[in-house]
Amino acid sequence: RLICSDWAFIALGVSAMAGFYGSRPAPPPPALTSRILYLLTALPLCLAAFAFVLQWRGEWDDPVSISRWGGDNSKFPGTATNSPMNGHSVTSSDCADQLYRSSTPVFPYHTGWQYFVPNDSHPKICITTSTSGGLEEILPWLFYHRVIGVTHFFLFVEGRAASTNVSAVLESIPGVKVVYHTKELEEKQAKSRIWNETWLSSFFFRPCNYELFVKQSLNMEMAIVMAREAGIDWIIHLDTDELLHPAGAREYSLRRLLLDVADDVDMVVFPNYESAIERDDIKDPFSEVSMFKKNYDHVTKETYFGLYREATRGNPNYFLTYGNGKSAARIQDHLRPNGAHRWNNYMKTPKEIKLEEAAVLHYTYTRFSDLTSRRDRCGCKPTKEDVKRCFMLEFDRAAFIIASTATEEEMHNWYLDRVVWTDRELNLKLMRKGLLTRIYTPMVIVEGLREAGVFSDAIAAGHALLEKSHSQEAFLSSVSRSPENNISTTNSGTNVTLTRSKQDLINTTTAGGAAVSRRLLEDSQSILAMPPMSSPHLGFPMNFWISLPKLSNLIAG
Repeated sequence: RLICSDWAFIALGVSAMAGFYGSRPAPPPPALTSRILYLLTALPLCLAAFAFVLQWRGEWDDPVSISRWGGDNSKFPGTATNSPMNGHSVTSSDCADQLYRSSTPVFPYHTGWQYFVPNDSHPKICITTSTSGGLEEILPWLFYHRVIGVTHFFLFVEGRAASTNVSAVLESIPGVKVVYHTKELEEKQAKSRIWNETWLSSFFFRPCNYELFVKQSLNMEMAIVMAREAGIDWIIHLDTDELLHPAGAREYSLRRLLLDVADDVDMVVFPNYESAIERDDIKDPFSEVSMFKKNYDHVTKETYFGLYREATRGNPNYFLTYGNGKSAARIQDHLRPNGAHRWNNYMKTPKEIKLEEAAVLHYTYTRFSDLTSRRDRCGCKPTKEDVKRCFMLEFDRAAFIIASTATEEEMHNWYLDRVVWTDRELNLKLMRKGLLTRIYTPMVIVEGLREAGVFSDAIAAGHALLEKSHSQEAFLSSVSRSPENNISTTNSGTNVTLTRSKQDLINTTTAGGAAVSRRLLEDSQSILAMPPMSSPHLGFPMNFWISLPKLSNLIAG
């Protein structure tokens, strides 16, 4: 009986175990596994599509895809949709192709090209320049500075800059005042007290660079009067191959930089950095040059003098051209120009500061054609003695002689040897030591403005204004040929004959064209002018070059 009971217990356990294993679920069919995998795959795709819908702003043209595929001329977000460029193209012999819109819009820096600045914004900053360049040179320079906060521009124009196609574009830009080199202007400047001063007398009646230096000083004097009448706070004189680099401010803004200057400071000095090009085929310096040689004020004395010979590369000085920077002056009573690089005051010694990070970027000799352009606009003889009569700086003299006497191949070899930085090991060494630096911000801003259509829109607006002016002139001309061409009216009992001419029309179009009267500045002591000067030579003390009694020795070489 006991044995039977044991066998019954064993049988019961076996049957229970069989029931336990028999209750496990059967493996899922293959269709269920595939559905799970499909769900895990589709879920991330759905999330990605949902994210795309959330970020999509209603435009199918992605900037990255546009730059990759090209061929799309859609309007870039942030610019006006009623541009005169829509529907037709604009061509001009005064403007290079690089001004026109690219098919790669990547930088909507501002809305529209007019850059409206509120009247109550401060500080108000103006830049004055004397130029004979074309739109391909002036527009990138102008709009770059407008982006960083410059509100007004006083352009003294000659040559190409004074031509109808160029000046019409410049006059159509808000905040730009174009001053032409006319007989009336010459008569006004002939009465300037500058001609009675000794601080500029050594530059009088000398050709080329000296003549330009005097002309710039006279224009700066007139710009001071214009700035006071416009309520400007700061005035800066720049050439169109120079860009201000407001580094060190809390934002990349010249207005912010000057806003942080103490109220008792009269002048702010921007040390200059000089372009160090790495190719000989530069066409658009502002968009293609990113390497610069730093001013000795921004490097240590040991680094400057220790690497001086390597940095000069056989040239006469550390910089090819000037080394004393440019400056901004606070508009105040008795302000006067002190050469093209500084400002002064007839009644006091201005308090000035020199910025430790900000600089003026000088794009000098960046194109091979710059050699011949200097040669063509100067009639001096290509001798070592005669070039001293025309040029202040040693490199300008050497460049003029080479451009006047050498063959095209010899000029090109000289340009490669003296101007182009082709030694990558040397470039890297000087960059590590701090003499060379990379600055990309101006390049990004200028290229972004071009790609957003800012330059092309400005050209189109100027040409539209010019066409409107021509149509009005044609109408007035037809009226003048009719018997009723003179209309007599009475104003305060006096008969006034109304006649319209081309100059009347231009004056009306350009906000009245009121003549700017000179203001007589009070007498004071004579102070030497600040000419463009080179950096200190190897072996001289750091304060040697700024000693005013020795300026003539430095200029003479």
